[in-house]
Amino acid sequence: MKTKMKLIAATVLLSCTYGAMAQVEDKHQWLEDVGGEKALDWVKARNQETRQKLDNDAGFVKLRSDLQVILDSKDRIPGIQKIGNAVYNFWMDAEHPRGVWRKTSMAEYRKPQPKWETVLDIDAIAKTENENWVFKGSQCREPEYDRCIINLSRGGADAVTIREFDLKTKQFVKDGFSLPEAKMNVSWRDKNTLFIGTDFGPGSLTDSGYPRIVKEWARGTPISTAKTIFEGQKEDISVSASRVSHRGITHEIVNRAVTFYTSEVFLMRGSKLQKLDIPAQTGYEFFGKQFIVTPNEAWTTGGKTYPQGSVLAIDFDAFLKGDRNFTILFQPTEVASFTGMTATKNVLLMQLLQDVKSKLVELKFADGKWLARSVNLPTMGAVGVSALDADKSDEYLLSYSDYLTPSVLQLAKAGSDQRELLKSAPEFFDAKNYKIVQKFANSKDGTRVPYFMVHKQDLKLDGSNPTLLYGYGGFQVSLTPSYSGGTGKAWLEKGGVYVVANIRGGGEYGPRWHQAALKQNRQRAYEDFAAVAEDLISSKITTPQHLGAMGGSNGGLLAGVALTQRPDLFNAVVSQVPLLDMQRFNKLLAGASWMGEYGNPDVPAEWDYIKQYSPYQNVKAEVKYPNVLFITSTRDDRVHPGHARKMAAKMLEQGHQNVWYYENTEGGHGGAANNAQRADMSAITYSFLWNTLK
Repeated sequence: MKTKMKLIAATVLLSCTYGAMAQVEDKHQWLEDVGGEKALDWVKARNQETRQKLDNDAGFVKLRSDLQVILDSKDRIPGIQKIGNAVYNFWMDAEHPRGVWRKTSMAEYRKPQPKWETVLDIDAIAKTENENWVFKGSQCREPEYDRCIINLSRGGADAVTIREFDLKTKQFVKDGFSLPEAKMNVSWRDKNTLFIGTDFGPGSLTDSGYPRIVKEWARGTPISTAKTIFEGQKEDISVSASRVSHRGITHEIVNRAVTFYTSEVFLMRGSKLQKLDIPAQTGYEFFGKQFIVTPNEAWTTGGKTYPQGSVLAIDFDAFLKGDRNFTILFQPTEVASFTGMTATKNVLLMQLLQDVKSKLVELKFADGKWLARSVNLPTMGAVGVSALDADKSDEYLLSYSDYLTPSVLQLAKAGSDQRELLKSAPEFFDAKNYKIVQKFANSKDGTRVPYFMVHKQDLKLDGSNPTLLYGYGGFQVSLTPSYSGGTGKAWLEKGGVYVVANIRGGGEYGPRWHQAALKQNRQRAYEDFAAVAEDLISSKITTPQHLGAMGGSNGGLLAGVALTQRPDLFNAVVSQVPLLDMQRFNKLLAGASWMGEYGNPDVPAEWDYIKQYSPYQNVKAEVKYPNVLFITSTRDDRVHPGHARKMAAKMLEQGHQNVWYYENTEGGHGGAANNAQRADMSAITYSFLWNTLK
């Protein structure tokens, strides 16, 4: 069912001078009607203009074909998850554009060409039901590992339908758990009960469009009779409930996300909820009898102050009784930060970054003490870890890649640096003549900002190199080195320089790095990005004529700000699935959930700083801007496609001739629903960049 938005006479408040407000009509608000005939006619016209620029371009057609070959390659590493006695993988290729969920044994997986058994064929379901289904994962009940909840999305949106699936018969369960499309969260409570948060009717969703109520739903009963466990507030982000278990110790948890970064966590015992005494900005993990706490804010408790970004441990029963004598497992430094943890049966795997390069520490709790062991890793790259079977063993999967090294997947065992190579991804471009360099730029306020640069070893410092600068800078997300065959084929192989900026707002140096660019300090992230661009120019890597900027989602906002604030630095900008109208972002789809990041534009004091950078409000007819491509998805139900639509329409109305626009009709926030669409949209992006910057 297409999303319908009620069109209203659009009068919004825009700032004319700092601290002063005036009513200005938003002529383009009609483009927020996602599925409206008039809006889609506009989209079709813009898409056709973009196609006309590219479809006769032999380079574009070849690049699209090359990129799809990479995406469909059967030599890619199939990522696995152990469920019961088998390992499962979701796989998409030319024969399975929507994908198959399949399984094999661990012994078979070790072989160069494993034999896979299809469990669920999404293409077949889509054909039978005449629906553009996209697989959005599963939740399988433990420890039986016999039934799963399957999430299916129309066109890749965040909203999903759920259906119960029998792993043994490989069929959907007749009269099993099933719910229609909504943004929801679901977790097994026991064999015949689900924790469910969904759209229960009027008033059951938050302002952000996520569940406000979580219930307990028993098998064989209508959802209308499900028992309410917890209700949040309309202004919250969402509420959820889950069952977590490690080493046979199980806890039932209710989480109330008050803002994007603050939560209340409750331990559920029977029908009673006990709020856990931890800071609002905190991650947590259960490891056997131990409670692991990772505060993102300084925390004073039990007469001690623990720094933000630290990792703390305590006996959970003692914690519930009032003990606050934590063991410090990690304390951040100026260059080192904690990024995540994974538990095997007896070992806690702690992932760290040191100047944006991965480190891994194995932590073992024995005889009342924590013992730490550093794992030997390559020095320039990103590492991923996941337990193979946390209930039974200390084996874990370890993956590694960097910008020039395709991923390798190894089977590791805690306590040893001996690892079994399971899979190696193929090379999709010849990397032997390239190098990776990490450099640092000085931002406007003197902050040292790291960035990675990938280029040919014989690079000439004459300012003539087509250079692509990529960034994100938000939500404590870290951009770490990783291999992309598409980037190699579409950019590096042609002679381009690829740069990734680790600007503030991200998580590269922990919560302090993120919080340094929150709300009223958002401009720091944009100054960091500009500083990296200026460093590339001053070091004669490139010039503004040959420099492009790119980012997606929050990074799409970053690209939009680069376009409007520093048009002197770039000749091409790509803004993907972006936020751009920062006066209305909190009224569109999930936008209200991000006010913890950007602020509330409805509060005059907060709009005073947001309006300084909001691209839609700052684009001007008299300014000469770089060539720009806005690229989005009709089915994105997270960041509204109206942002990109309105920005492109406004620039075209102002008379800017160098505006490109493309909107995929499927794909959700990822922009594409299958490999053919991904290849097409990547080819559009890189062709635009190369033709502009070469």
